[in-house]
Amino acid sequence: MRYWAVWILTISLSSLPLPAQTPAPSKEVQQFIRVSSAKTILTHVRVIDGTAAPAVEDQNLTLENGKILAIEKGADVPATPGATILDLHGYTVMPGIVGMHDHLFYIARPNLNSQGKFEQPVLVTQMTFSAPRLYLAGGVTTMRTTGSVETYADLNLKRDIDAGKLPGPHLDVTGPYLEGAESYFVQMPHLTSAEDARHTVDFWADRGVTSFKAYMNITRDELKAAIDAAHKRGIKVTGHLCSVTYKEAAELGIDDLEHGFFVNTQLDPGKKPDVCSESEGEYTLEHMSPDSAEAKDLIGMLVQHHVAITSTLPVFENEMGGGHPPLRQQALDAMTPQARDVFFLLRERAAARATDKKDHALLFRRDMELERAFVASGGLLLAGPDPTGAGDVIPGFGDQREIELLVEAGFSPVEAIKIGTLNGAAYLGRDNQIGSIAAGKNADLVVIKGDPSKQISDVENVEIVFKDGVGFDSQKLLESVKGRYGEY
Repeated sequence: MRYWAVWILTISLSSLPLPAQTPAPSKEVQQFIRVSSAKTILTHVRVIDGTAAPAVEDQNLTLENGKILAIEKGADVPATPGATILDLHGYTVMPGIVGMHDHLFYIARPNLNSQGKFEQPVLVTQMTFSAPRLYLAGGVTTMRTTGSVETYADLNLKRDIDAGKLPGPHLDVTGPYLEGAESYFVQMPHLTSAEDARHTVDFWADRGVTSFKAYMNITRDELKAAIDAAHKRGIKVTGHLCSVTYKEAAELGIDDLEHGFFVNTQLDPGKKPDVCSESEGEYTLEHMSPDSAEAKDLIGMLVQHHVAITSTLPVFENEMGGGHPPLRQQALDAMTPQARDVFFLLRERAAARATDKKDHALLFRRDMELERAFVASGGLLLAGPDPTGAGDVIPGFGDQREIELLVEAGFSPVEAIKIGTLNGAAYLGRDNQIGSIAAGKNADLVVIKGDPSKQISDVENVEIVFKDGVGFDSQKLLESVKGRYGEY
């Protein structure tokens, strides 16, 4: 009752001007704002600061002009003109999630049937309306698009979000996929040479792209040219690889590798240079235990070369044989009827796959073990769910599930939250601004009912998401996209 009684004060103050450095929100954005005063005080709240330190009980956080002004011992605060005061007994505040493998598109498989078969071409359709709202509702305040299909749309979306015209997280826009001669999506461009790779990077860097992603069939020469061109611009390159092994990519200077250790092909039988193997990394994962000489050598090399790894456990959770909790009703509600049908078809296929000869659950556990070993050796582990509708993974909900699965992998709740927040900020070079809760940092925060430091599933109970000190109503954002994800 305390919380809602104080909320009456918030409503009465919602017309106060926003901080000077934040653009005035459009009417489209205003409908989702729950707290918009220049000064906000969160009282009696539990703080998980994002550094993996233990949660601190009963704190007051003062937010002013989009920044965290002070963190003090919890105390009652009298009504203050021009300020919003929230009594948050029983609530936790953590840093905004920094999603490092997030997408703004949905994978469409024409005429998918119950046997998992579909017709070509596979298409990806932009979720420019629904995805940004779902991410923000889930507590994601900064995200890397990690591979773009409609790059101009993503760049224009970033511009409009930054201008206050549309709701959504801060975007690190990744350029078009840097792919070789073949590709999974018909909309992907194809590199033809190292020179083409350099030209592609320069062209899109000139247009505002801030990261690049290499894909499964790129050659080593093309990857090296792309990395060198990007680094000249101060831009990092990540990769979902197959034709190039992890060790080769590290030697070429790549900054990040996607999908944990699932797509490293260095031990795959019949692996040829610059050609994706038939196994696509499953054989290597199965035969590379964390205590093996091969794993120790690889992890040591990645750490030495400062190559980050992005964990994307949710997209493999269903693919590796099921056994996980049902998708939340709110996530199902966000999908179109057709997208829900596809979801259940894919889940049924995954359950059937669990009965084949390969131990997919072992592969899932093995990746978790290698991710833990990588962190134990000093590696920088990032987090993102790869949400494209496949593998039950939906924007926002998937980002929360990634943090939960990191705990299942053996990290403590506060360690998992650090991987999902501060580590991403550090990789982006923004850890002095976002990723943890400290005086002077941006007020990018998530207000959660419960205590995820003790029960990580509470990370799902998002009520308010502060982005640059402006508090967005999670439920209103979710309501606005009901039945839309999978359509637009």
